[in-house]
Amino acid sequence: MKRLLPVLALALVSLAQVPEASAQNRAAGGPQRLGSFGSWTAATHQESGGKVCYAFTRAAKSEGGGSRQNVMLTVTQRPQGRDQVAASLGYAFRRENNRDAEITGAVGSNELRFYGVQNNAFAQEGSAAVAAFKAGRDLVIKGPGPQGKGATTDTFSLSGFSAAYEAISKECPPRR
Repeated sequence: MKRLLPVLALALVSLAQVPEASAQNRAAGGPQRLGSFGSWTAATHQESGGKVCYAFTRAAKSEGGGSRQNVMLTVTQRPQGRDQVAASLGYAFRRENNRDAEITGAVGSNELRFYGVQNNAFAQEGSAAVAAFKAGRDLVIKGPGPQGKGATTDTFSLSGFSAAYEAISKECPPRR
């Protein structure tokens, strides 16, 4: 499902522009927009395990790696997992010597570690990443380029993150 989040996010953006399709999706259990907050959009959809809430933003700037599309950062709240942070950087990560790709992130001077699996980079410490996002202005993610060649740098605005995070946390509160 983690690989599907960027696709769902794109579908949500498309649906926001077509009210009739949006109403049809709500009836079918598809993505529902909770709102826009600065650079971020908050939404929800149904999975077999229940309601999933997520906030996402597109990269404000992407460098390296040739032509990459759908570079997005997503924070997800699931019934079985909170503060799941994933970045889709527009290419599959190369696995070398049985190790996942190593990706770094920085919010100001706060360093974050990510690991790459298939098409996504996941924060090793989701709660720490969320805390940094709330206090920061931008997230800069650096990683190996496609096929392990070169490097990529993606910058994500954190403007509106706190409000988007509050919206998804309210819509999908932690289980007790």
